Amino acid sequence: MLRVLVVDDSPTARALIAAMLREDDAITVAGEAVSGEEAVRMTADLRPDIVTMDIHMPKMSGFEATKQIMMATPTPIVIVSSDTTVDEVATGMRALRAGALTLLRKPPGPESADYAEACADLIETVKSMADVKVVRHFRPPAPLEPICDLGTPGSETSADDASPRITPVLDPHSADAAAWGVIALAASTGGPPAIQQVLAALPLDFPLPILVVQHIAKGFTDGFARWLDTTVPLPVRTAEPGVPLRAGQVYVAPEDGHLGVSPARLIEISAAPPIAGFRPSASFLFNSVAGVFREGTLAVIMTGMGSDGVGGLRAVKRHGGMVVAQDAATSVVFGMPGAALDAKVVDQTLGVDQIAQRIQQFTRQRTCR
Repeated sequence: MLRVLVVDDSPTARALIAAMLREDDAITVAGEAVSGEEAVRMTADLRPDIVTMDIHMPKMSGFEATKQIMMATPTPIVIVSSDTTVDEVATGMRALRAGALTLLRKPPGPESADYAEACADLIETVKSMADVKVVRHFRPPAPLEPICDLGTPGSETSADDASPRITPVLDPHSADAAAWGVIALAASTGGPPAIQQVLAALPLDFPLPILVVQHIAKGFTDGFARWLDTTVPLPVRTAEPGVPLRAGQVYVAPEDGHLGVSPARLIEISAAPPIAGFRPSASFLFNSVAGVFREGTLAVIMTGMGSDGVGGLRAVKRHGGMVVAQDAATSVVFGMPGAALDAKVVDQTLGVDQIAQRIQQFTRQRTCR
């Protein structure tokens, strides 16, 4: 039996999550905690296989509880968020940096038309994340200070208005266009903090566009992009169709849409069927950029479950591009990078702290001719 500790200060939410989990005969609710302090204590006492963790609780938040658990009793943790506002998602991302594995939106009640789907998502996530081997965090990660103020959601302030960032248009018709290239990153479980670490190490004047596919729960994509935008030097936004690629701009694949580029180097968003269950798909992105940028493509396959991306990486190699895989030691889950290695489509395997340097080396080769 898979033993789950449910943490939430709301009796209604706790009862709902516990009831959903009990619908699977392979899962038992080992305990219910009403606060962060109780979550830390009960994790140490009960030794559950996995914890579902609320974010906002009195006294000790889910973020603080996650830090304490990962330092004292390392256990797989799934963050269950009550909403997808910018602040809530940012707190969830901090919890991922502290050692939590993934985010889920708090499920609706049985009267909702989405109840069955939410129940299935919760059960599938808990069962898959429980298999992840987590490690002790001996000290909490340093806090990320926002590098710009984006204003309140829905305000007139945009990322471009908030920071004097340099984003020259990449002109596909210029004589130097062939010397340019693209960076494509893809990740799943453990991806948000890993992607953030890579992007944070790139300079403000980075001269290539960067496209990102991150497998993440519904409702969190825009918040993930906004969180990145406030914590890395480069401007980050959710990709929109028809937008011309700009040097030094990071484009995150939108929710439920494949991210690609057109021959004219415009963003394309496709509603084509999921690939191996994923939309957006890493393979779709890699295939698309390889066909346009050819040897100017650097594809980076990062931490995550499954094998999404392998098919697209074959296209990158076929067109003369380069493939870098995150190594096992720094991956939360060595599924996607491991599958790429098994397929023999990887040029270099690096720790997450080395990837940004390799990206810059590739960039200099493409732009300093």
